[in-house]
Amino acid sequence: MDVQEVEREGTRGNGGMPNDGSTDPAELLERFQALLTVSESIASCRDPEELFRRLVGHLKTVVPFDLLALVLLGRERGVTRRRVIDTSSMALTPLPELPVDEDPSGWVIETQQSLIVPDTAAETRWPRAMEGIWRRKVVSFCALPLTTARRQVGAICLGSREPVVYTPADVGFLREVTKLVSVAVDNALTFDDTQATQGQLSAERDHLQLLLDVTNALASNLDLPDLVPALSSALRRAIPHAFAALALHESGSDALVLHGAVFRSADGHQNGHHHQGKRLPLAHSPSGCAFAARQTLVFGDHELTAFAGVVDELRQDGIRALCCVPLVVRDQTLGTLEVGSLHPDAFTPAAVAIIDEVARQVAMAVANALAFREIAQLKDKLAEERLYLESEIRAEHPFEEIIGESRPLRDALQQVEIVAPTDSTVLVLGETGTGKELIARAIHDRSSRRERTFVKINCAAIPSGLLESELFGHERGAFTGAIAQKIGRFEVANGGTLFLDEVGEIPLELQPKLLRVLQEQEFERLGGTRTIKVDVRLVAATNRDLLRMAEEHRFRDDLYYRLNVFPIHAPPLRERPEDIEPLVRYFVQRFARRMQRRIEVIPTETLDAMRRYPWPGNVRELENLIERAVILSAGPRLTVPVAHLARRSTPAAQDESASTLEGVERAHITRVLEETNWMLGGPRGAAAHLGMKRTTLQSLMKRLAIARPA
Repeated sequence: MDVQEVEREGTRGNGGMPNDGSTDPAELLERFQALLTVSESIASCRDPEELFRRLVGHLKTVVPFDLLALVLLGRERGVTRRRVIDTSSMALTPLPELPVDEDPSGWVIETQQSLIVPDTAAETRWPRAMEGIWRRKVVSFCALPLTTARRQVGAICLGSREPVVYTPADVGFLREVTKLVSVAVDNALTFDDTQATQGQLSAERDHLQLLLDVTNALASNLDLPDLVPALSSALRRAIPHAFAALALHESGSDALVLHGAVFRSADGHQNGHHHQGKRLPLAHSPSGCAFAARQTLVFGDHELTAFAGVVDELRQDGIRALCCVPLVVRDQTLGTLEVGSLHPDAFTPAAVAIIDEVARQVAMAVANALAFREIAQLKDKLAEERLYLESEIRAEHPFEEIIGESRPLRDALQQVEIVAPTDSTVLVLGETGTGKELIARAIHDRSSRRERTFVKINCAAIPSGLLESELFGHERGAFTGAIAQKIGRFEVANGGTLFLDEVGEIPLELQPKLLRVLQEQEFERLGGTRTIKVDVRLVAATNRDLLRMAEEHRFRDDLYYRLNVFPIHAPPLRERPEDIEPLVRYFVQRFARRMQRRIEVIPTETLDAMRRYPWPGNVRELENLIERAVILSAGPRLTVPVAHLARRSTPAAQDESASTLEGVERAHITRVLEETNWMLGGPRGAAAHLGMKRTTLQSLMKRLAIARPA
């Protein structure tokens, strides 16, 4: 009987059961009971495969078959997914998917008609499907569609290894069964889809929660060492691991440096200090390989053995797998994120995908942290430069410009013009008070660095224990009292000029570090490990004989030769007497303007006496003398006690001349104090009459031992 014949038979009475007159009442009752049993058995079944197994037991008693196949439409319509069960062993076997048009069950699904094949050897359609049927020695089979009011579910097939003629009564009974099975399978599939959807939603919720936790960890921990433990805690809920670390590339080197690491042992103990700060070579480390390849790499227990000496600590801690992800931002690789596990097969593709996504967030956070750190350093440097510039503006320089036209001074300035355009180190030699700092400023102002900072430091004015910190800076915690990071003078002067005054006072133990900066242009802060590169021009000055000090082993000879590249001699004032008159006029104008005095006449005999005086204190002594003279001058004529200059020209008379000058000064100040009734401040006080500040007058009174009578 072909398909069309079966379809024409129809059903007549008996609750939809076909009756061709050959089915006896007992057999009909048995089928009704089987149908009822099937209905009760599959009503609460939510697993299609379990439903399939139950169906075999119920149908075997009323319909002959050896194999039962359940065919479902694939997730992509156009293919069929098939499961077959052999009644002899009850083994459930999945079969390869087939296109609908190459599967007899596909024909049943598309046409929604039953199919009976009494002799499989004579069936030439669907060769791929028939090959599998012949391989299982199926001689005859029938297939019926599984359809509900909502959708086409699939088909059910019964196959026999013996020639069987499926009667219209058999087909009618199976059609009633398929109505029940269709609803049960549809419900089971719907339940599976719901469970899958809920599982997917739950997984997506967990994934979003992980990203939120990572974001919160990154936002609340701006310091890189503190970031890693918080990040590890957030990541551990999704991917169990024992080790996490952040390694950043050190600029200008071939290594990564661990800026944060945390290890959690099997007993829950957490530490990471013995890993932090470790250097990882790019050419021989797991992170270096991931950094160079710019792709995520997973290293198992066997692969880790190839990095002996680098991962020994991790392997001693029990790490047997390591996932290294490069941190890439705007085509720039900053470093790597490392995640380690105690289990060799911990990093599945799904776990690696999560770590990759987390690493993208970490990369942006690290880039921002590094940018903020650089901005903070630049801000600190600008603040330091501003302080230096403000102090320079406020400071009273001995000159506003170089004063004089003498031949020795012109020779020195000619040397300045020659060396200034270069970046060579300059050593300014000269006695105290000859204007060595002014020459250093002239070198800076005539160089290509004139737009950058001129930083000075007097090596004799800073205690030897603090000089290293002043020159090179220090890290927080480098020593007791180092509560914050400090930028040294070399960093402040980067791109500009550093003037080391009294360089002969630098302690011997600090001289090698200074020599290294001059040779390599790099150093480390006190208490730090990071090498800092600078571009600084050095100008040094001293009034001491460095060569003799080197011969006496009180100054390193290699540092002396490095400083003495281009020496310039600042001439003493006694070698340039023709410059005394312009210097005197300059100082008179400056101090008279400050003290609101009007001095118009400088006696010739005074200038002659000054030219004859040897000026052991050089220009600084001249400046101090003119300041005193302006204070003591009551009218427009500059009054300078010339007699004491003559006495000071001989060593025996130096103390007496100094006393005479101080006596005149003391007498003048005492007279003004008495006139103002010893009132120091205010518009009518002695300080206003003398043209100076109240604090300056108090200092003079203390130095000259002036006290109000009791």
